[in-house]
Amino acid sequence: MNVISAVAPTLAADLRRHVVRHIQKTFDWDAFPSNTGYPDLQRAQMRYIGAGGSPKVGEPGTLKPEHFTLSLIYKHIGKYAACHAHEIEESFLIIDGVLTVGWEQNGEVVEVKLGPGDMILNARDIGHGFRNDGIEPVLMSISVDVGKPLPPRYLYHPKNTDPALARAFGAVPGKTLPHDPEGSHPLQQLMAKYVIRHSEQPTLWDPAGFTRKVYVGPGGVDSTTCRKEMLGIPPGAGVKPYVRDVEDTFLVLDGSLTIGWEENGQRIEMELGPRDLVFNPAGRSHWFRNNSAGACTVWSVVGTEQPESVQFGRA
Repeated sequence: MNVISAVAPTLAADLRRHVVRHIQKTFDWDAFPSNTGYPDLQRAQMRYIGAGGSPKVGEPGTLKPEHFTLSLIYKHIGKYAACHAHEIEESFLIIDGVLTVGWEQNGEVVEVKLGPGDMILNARDIGHGFRNDGIEPVLMSISVDVGKPLPPRYLYHPKNTDPALARAFGAVPGKTLPHDPEGSHPLQQLMAKYVIRHSEQPTLWDPAGFTRKVYVGPGGVDSTTCRKEMLGIPPGAGVKPYVRDVEDTFLVLDGSLTIGWEENGQRIEMELGPRDLVFNPAGRSHWFRNNSAGACTVWSVVGTEQPESVQFGRA
């Protein structure tokens, strides 16, 4: 249930404009023109913040990006994404299923399998593709760490590459290595710096009563763009209003989260459910709380790579 004060209609309307409801969005199966005519490349995108590499910018109901984009990607069993590169970092956070991600250099490929809660931050200018070799569809959240990314540069696409080679991200037989954090191959060593396993990442207890797993930023993958964390918010836990000088966003993965805004002594609240998102602009006083009987898991992206500057107060 939403709790919105009748004396704060402007603030309430502003909050609504910064909330994206999952059930009000639709997956777009034609988000990427480079996939048209190639059934094995089929994937769907649901845009929350920015276009995230799709040419469909300025879409109604999609929030305007600042330092990053955020979208969901759905991939059927057996489908893949052709090997490409970006001028900026791009993260894949797996929500459901198992995804194989390949990095390519000089015709050699290292592949890693990622399960729910795992993440890879694809480094700048590194050729990468992904493939669903599992037994269930893959759902993941993708963030591109710039508001308006350039179009991807395709390195091995079936339009100009043998389909078997494209599916292998550019590796001929015998040139694919499994991900091994202790491996000696330079590409294995490089990838190891950019993979986060949910089960291996330390759980940090904030004094305000919630947990944090740092994925990108100090304590996680080094970055010069954004910080990304997984928050675990127990029933009844919450924080007092706080302000950042950059935007932050919360994507609810499990459970429900009550979020609130404050301005000139007026406070409003709204509840988010699974796969709902709120974008909190820079300078906005805001807070969160778990009013439900179950735990809540939240994917948080902050528009700076700087260490956490907020000292959260327990509500």
